[in-house]
Amino acid sequence: MTEHSTSTARGRVARRVAGAGLALLATAGVGIAGAGSAQAAEARSTTPTCTTSGLTASFGQKLGGGMNHEGVVLKLTNTSGHDCALRGYAGLGLEDSEHRTLSSTAEWGNTWYAQDPGKETLTLDDGESAEAVVSWTHANTGTSEARHASYLQVTPPANTAHKTLQLPAWVDNGRLQVTAFSPHAELNG
Repeated sequence: MTEHSTSTARGRVARRVAGAGLALLATAGVGIAGAGSAQAAEARSTTPTCTTSGLTASFGQKLGGGMNHEGVVLKLTNTSGHDCALRGYAGLGLEDSEHRTLSSTAEWGNTWYAQDPGKETLTLDDGESAEAVVSWTHANTGTSEARHASYLQVTPPANTAHKTLQLPAWVDNGRLQVTAFSPHAELNG
């Protein structure tokens, strides 16, 4: 009986030592993976935020459709000469033909043409672009609720200065909708 107990006790000790060794290896692996994640996060945090002066704004594909909807793909291109980080939504506003600000609102999220991809931090290399989808309705030109815009103000995320793009359009109630920026705008349908 003593011999069996000693053998069983040795087996338990061997299993505990093996289990402890595996646990140590697993912990080391997590530590190495965690260090890699921490280094990647640190690299992202040292990438400066894209500034209005380091970006060029332009329109990509024009979007049309039924039910009085219009829209456009909005592109911001990094022209700063270095990598920069962009995250979130553009601030939007309307101007008349004399660059006077018109009453307007911008809603962040889904649009008629695209589902909102949500906020994601994008690192744009010099010359690389990010896209968002802007949409609005125009039920009837010249109605009291419509704004006759000539220009669109585009304020990049985390900035206060804006770019101005030509946008001759009637916009119901001055209401614009915009998705978050992503590497490429994914359109519905």
